[in-house]
Amino acid sequence: MTVSVKKEIAEGIVLLTLAHPSGARLPDWTPGSHIDLVLPNGTTRQYSLCGDRWDAHTYRIAVLREPTGRGGSAHVHDRLKPGNRVGVGGPRNHFPLVPSEKYLFIAGGIGITPLLPMVRQADLLGADWQLLYGGRSRASMAFREELTQAYGGRVHVVPQDELGLLDLAAWLGIPDADTKVYCCGPAPLLAAVEAACATWPRYTLRVERFTTAAHTAPAREAAFDVELRRTGRTVTVTPEVSVLTAVRAAGADVLSSCEQGTCGTCLTPVLEGRPDHRDSVLAEHERAANDCMFPCVSRSCGDRLVLDL
Repeated sequence: MTVSVKKEIAEGIVLLTLAHPSGARLPDWTPGSHIDLVLPNGTTRQYSLCGDRWDAHTYRIAVLREPTGRGGSAHVHDRLKPGNRVGVGGPRNHFPLVPSEKYLFIAGGIGITPLLPMVRQADLLGADWQLLYGGRSRASMAFREELTQAYGGRVHVVPQDELGLLDLAAWLGIPDADTKVYCCGPAPLLAAVEAACATWPRYTLRVERFTTAAHTAPAREAAFDVELRRTGRTVTVTPEVSVLTAVRAAGADVLSSCEQGTCGTCLTPVLEGRPDHRDSVLAEHERAANDCMFPCVSRSCGDRLVLDL
């Protein structure tokens, strides 16, 4: 796709508008979707779509400069220009907006991007919703003015340098089974929201992570076997090798991107066995089903897994 527009919209954040070089219609997407951005320097990064889902000819993403990142955001900020072409994969959605009459959206910093289309969708459907939006300062909070102008008192802007941290106890102190809570932002915010929602009914909270969640030690330290059901081959996965690497060596063609368990690209059906889920994508009930896994990071709890590969 072609970068048609690039502009700074907040401190350290640029907005990219992408279009097909020939002006062709783009694949439809739903709130919570992201795309893979394949940069000219060979790196691939995932960014949430934050534009108008009814615009069939452009995608919009916002990119935060990450000083301690792996170079993807720096390339976007410093080298990518309007007219440049980039590879695009997707869209994919592992953070879908489920039907509800009430929503509480909680965003921290660049975590506003996947929530922006959700807010629009909830408002379009006439749902009762509120947005709690925190950031370091007003100048660093992308789409702040756009949101407050469009939705007024439903949007609660909390710049940390003026008002401190988000008052999660006030918003989440009383469980509400009728409210779906969606949260995206830095890891400390996600951890705090998860703790605040610990007494809420199951499945009312949904989070999306931009970085890998912390994990305990693997459930199994020893090697295990993975059967590729379609080919009949079996491969042994040793502790130092990922399932993804092992099955690829056995001839399985598995698409992947981040290889850190955050993007959802390598989702693979599990036919037998119990995976040791170590991704940052699946919700609790999806993990409990044990019918899929992300082989880039997840492993096995037992001696054997059978995958639909």
